[in-house]
Amino acid sequence: MSYLVLARKYRPKSFETLVGQPHVVRALTNALTQQRLHHAYLFTGTRGVGKTTIARILAKSLNCETGITATPCGVCNACTEIDRGRFVDMLEVDAASNTQVDAMRDLLDNAQYAPTVGRFKVYIIDEVHMLSKSAFNAMLKTLEEPPAHVKFILATTDPQKVPVTVLSRCLQFNLRQMASQTINEHLQNVLGQENIAFEAAAISLISRAAAGSMRDALSLTDQAIAYGNQTVSEAEVRSMLGAIDQSYLYDIIHALIQNNGSALIEKAQSMQMRNISFEAALNDLAIILHQIAMVQTVPETLANDLPERAVLLDLAQKLSPETLQLYYQIALLGRRDIGLAPDEYAGFTMSLLRMLAFAPTEKLGEKLTSQPTSKTPATNSMPPQTNTSAASTAEPIIVQVAPKPEVLVIAPPSIDLAVNEAQNKSFNGDWRGLIEQNLKLGLARALAQNCELVSFDAQSITLRVAESNKHLAAASYQSKLSEAINTHFGQKFRLTIEISGETQVEINTPAKQIAVEKATIQSSAEAAIMNDGFVQSLMNDFGATIIPNSIKPI
Repeated sequence: MSYLVLARKYRPKSFETLVGQPHVVRALTNALTQQRLHHAYLFTGTRGVGKTTIARILAKSLNCETGITATPCGVCNACTEIDRGRFVDMLEVDAASNTQVDAMRDLLDNAQYAPTVGRFKVYIIDEVHMLSKSAFNAMLKTLEEPPAHVKFILATTDPQKVPVTVLSRCLQFNLRQMASQTINEHLQNVLGQENIAFEAAAISLISRAAAGSMRDALSLTDQAIAYGNQTVSEAEVRSMLGAIDQSYLYDIIHALIQNNGSALIEKAQSMQMRNISFEAALNDLAIILHQIAMVQTVPETLANDLPERAVLLDLAQKLSPETLQLYYQIALLGRRDIGLAPDEYAGFTMSLLRMLAFAPTEKLGEKLTSQPTSKTPATNSMPPQTNTSAASTAEPIIVQVAPKPEVLVIAPPSIDLAVNEAQNKSFNGDWRGLIEQNLKLGLARALAQNCELVSFDAQSITLRVAESNKHLAAASYQSKLSEAINTHFGQKFRLTIEISGETQVEINTPAKQIAVEKATIQSSAEAAIMNDGFVQSLMNDFGATIIPNSIKPI
């Protein structure tokens, strides 16, 4: 018996075994259960997400010998013949190969006649957007006045090319790209049934490479099994996919921070010796830089179980937002232009050297270490009196960890805080308003949004940050926040940041306030949609469902 590829062997044959499209399964199941059947369905989505698979399951549901059901038996003559693609009353056509009007007319000539053995004649037309205008017109006549025994199931990857006259006569379902986690779980289940040894990291690589397509994921898994001689290991999958060892890229970022050109070229040469795709490397480098930027701006988006969590947090403190944005832009442009370079190695190394050339020459770490140690106040002591002129250095930033009495005092960074003394602004206690109006994106805003105002007076501001966000109290974040506050008010404030010692205690930060407000607005929007008469009519009459997360407030 010839080998059956995984994508065909594990093709779902029922709604229960279909993964990744719960919104479509629910709508079709309800419609079949309630016998609310439409004469035409349109499934849209990228390749390999289940369009024709759902079409075949629906055809079985309509023609199963047990009756119209959402759970076809799978063993009767109709179900087995449909699974084999040989059911006489199911006509499956690839529109890409039959684009002309004559082919469509021939296909529909027998639509007026009753089914031969089944309950319905089912026309499955894949890539329907490839039909010519005249072919669409020929099909439109039947769609307008369909015989009761005819069902159309259309599938396309490009619904924009389907005429609106056809769209308006179909129930349309948009199939989503599969989440990497969904693909990962399914692949592990398949390999378990196949008794194939695998490494979890290898499956994660395949899941990401599949780009939301389950069929592509299964095809890549077949390839990995053959490549690894009946095993699926991370090293072999990386080699097969040309995937980048992330440690190379993290080493490159550290070399950029250290202004170490020799280390950059050494890493690039090591990658060349391993025949790594430099275009893919620039793409992955941009992904990592995006992750770091997200950590700086919205730190709560970083998963606690992410293996790279520690290194991403570390890099978020060492890279300024401005430098990070510069690196990201250079990586994108380098990837775009790499085809114009003499070779990929030259394009990659020139991108790295461009990052090195345009990056600020003075690093934050150098600024911190350059401060005279004599200016560092002793623990638990009051900060020394300083010159109040605009050219003087900033007041020390104090980090207080509650409820312990110890106070960690960090030397102020050597930043020129020349301010406009004529501003003479005073803080009115509106902490959230200060952030929204005057603090731009970056380290200062990331820290400020996750702090609760504890107290303030004319010379000082005391804030509190939750234990879960204590990494935001790093020196780089504090110095940026202190600089922003002093610049805005035209005077120097002594900034004290307490770290809440109670892990379960909720503190009222601007970030939390915004989240609550957004949730309230979202809830109101969802309630308005659910209570709309037209929407309720669609749900009751046609079995329509609201796609989760599709409702957006306006």
